[in-house]
Amino acid sequence: MNTIPQIDVSVLLGGSDHSAYRGVVQAIGAACRDIGFLAVTGAEDAAARMTDMRRVVQAVFEVDDDAKRRQAITPDNYRGYIPLGLFTPNGGSGDADRYEGYKLHAETAADDPVCSQCKLYGRNVWPDHVPDARNVVLGYWVALDRLAGALLGALADHLGLPPDVLRQTFDKPLTNMTLLHYPPQPAGQAGFGIHPHKDTCALTIIAPDPVGGLEVQTRDGDWIEAAAPDGGFIVNIGDMLELWSGGRLVSTPHRVINRSGAERYSFPYFAVPRHDVVVAPLLDPLPGFNRPPVHCGHWSAEIWRTNWPDQHADEKTPELGTLYA
Repeated sequence: MNTIPQIDVSVLLGGSDHSAYRGVVQAIGAACRDIGFLAVTGAEDAAARMTDMRRVVQAVFEVDDDAKRRQAITPDNYRGYIPLGLFTPNGGSGDADRYEGYKLHAETAADDPVCSQCKLYGRNVWPDHVPDARNVVLGYWVALDRLAGALLGALADHLGLPPDVLRQTFDKPLTNMTLLHYPPQPAGQAGFGIHPHKDTCALTIIAPDPVGGLEVQTRDGDWIEAAAPDGGFIVNIGDMLELWSGGRLVSTPHRVINRSGAERYSFPYFAVPRHDVVVAPLLDPLPGFNRPPVHCGHWSAEIWRTNWPDQHADEKTPELGTLYA
């Protein structure tokens, strides 16, 4: 498959055309087996919130650097502002990625017992110069939670698994979102907005920026643009779903290069299960697919740690090398 298929998923979200359900499940499954990416339409609640989300994301980055850096991330706090060029590809190799970001995690009350079980939980650092950021982002987040749950149910059905076997692992999830700003990349300049990589989550949902720049690697090694119609979303499979499926669903390399000459903004949503979930094949693995189980809390913490340029992956990080380099 050398194109990103477009699929109307409204039937998964309460649409009235129930006769279309089986065909939609089959189309989603085929896309996730062949290229690992699809463009979805019919998620009307999430789509209606895109304009406000884009406004908030732009406002987050429109203040001066000093104001943003006051809310910067630290190695001990996986929330807040990520300065331009701070992160390298996992493992500390390669040029720094050309984006600035703002990291958010599933909002969790400080007194929730789960916070004592895994340090990646807690309250977010909301940008204080954008007063409505919290309400806008959390409203959008809830809509994407619903879309992600519908897609997980459809994929379980496609794989012949019980309908809730995937969704039930997302109680108290480590789902997270990164607000992103990519400055224009000068013509001829080497490097990437975000280097070629595979996502390590279960699945990712992205509202594509109109300026473009998100590219997907096909099975034959070519790079194609990932686009969706107005009001649509790009969805891609991550390493965790590939592992759950025993290699049937594919986690595909992708990258961002902003050659548009315009500012590019994005706000990907990464669906990650609860911290104590161990992801292992739920079906007999395909021939040649041999990957060890992944502990979600440990893996998430290691991915965060190894983003820092002075940190490196080690033998305690199983399969972190599935990130494409």
